[in-house]
Amino acid sequence: MDIAQFNDWLTERSLQGYWTLERGSGHGGPRAGFSPHLWKWSDMEVALDRAVELVPPEDAFRRFVGFVHPEVKTGASHTVLLGAQLVKPGERPEAHRHTMAAIRFVVSGNGAATVVNGEEFLMQEGDLITTPSRTWHDHVNESGAPIVWLDGADGPLMRLLRVGDGNLYPQPLQDVVRGRGTTAAETGNIRPSWIKQEGAQPPPYRYAWSETRRVLDLMAEEPGDPYDGVLLSYLNPVTGGPTLPTLGCEMQMLRPGDHTQAHRHTTSVIYHAFRGSGRTVIDGEPLKWEQGDTFVVPLWCAHRHENETSDPSYLFSISDRPVMDQLGLYREEPA
Repeated sequence: MDIAQFNDWLTERSLQGYWTLERGSGHGGPRAGFSPHLWKWSDMEVALDRAVELVPPEDAFRRFVGFVHPEVKTGASHTVLLGAQLVKPGERPEAHRHTMAAIRFVVSGNGAATVVNGEEFLMQEGDLITTPSRTWHDHVNESGAPIVWLDGADGPLMRLLRVGDGNLYPQPLQDVVRGRGTTAAETGNIRPSWIKQEGAQPPPYRYAWSETRRVLDLMAEEPGDPYDGVLLSYLNPVTGGPTLPTLGCEMQMLRPGDHTQAHRHTTSVIYHAFRGSGRTVIDGEPLKWEQGDTFVVPLWCAHRHENETSDPSYLFSISDRPVMDQLGLYREEPA
């Protein structure tokens, strides 16, 4: 038997010799395997308008349009799915839960609510509401106008791990059994002594834009982060850890004239231009974005941000960094 015959023999038995791999294939640094990509909000607006016209809620369960990276197919990045959901006045999508951890970031509309584990969380523009893994949730829009939010979830990661699961609530909608603001009271700086976080999942939470904007304004005169400007992290209200065990959310302000330094890291980041415009240079290629646009910076791509306008710009972002941190795989370096 020669080496070729031996390799064939191994293949027939679902085995493989390490020597058949390309030399150095495990070397050379992290590789994303997909390119930066930008989705225009003008396209998403048309998509949502047509979905309202053509897709009744009873046929869709959720009127959700996802951002699909053409090279990834399963989401906006290899670990995170992101899209937009529109709920018209009077609509109440059914309650359900799933293994996926998810977030809602409100981009337009005010006065609707997400009900999570029996508590209503108000939804106003710029608010971030979390629905941790396996929490019951449904949405109620009793305002007089449509509301649109970004839905982000760790779906691709759950599919990779093959632990995805979900089920409907026993009735179409949850009963509201906790007063609005109960979770905030239980997790504030003055809190009941008997409240403890159980397990790895944080409680559902609403991070109000009014508070986020207040802190951004207070930090506006500070030096900020050299790579990301005035960057705020949405933290677990109980432990101070990441937003969710698998998803990290942040908001950053690029002040007029800000030009950040370039860096790269082993986490992919999806950005949404909540307010303003600017450009992000990724591996030397400029990517211009306007209010409402969404774009992804794949892992290990050198990137920096620029705001050459006379007004501040605000970027909301979601990433898989908590996973990289827990696995000890997070790396960052100037580029």
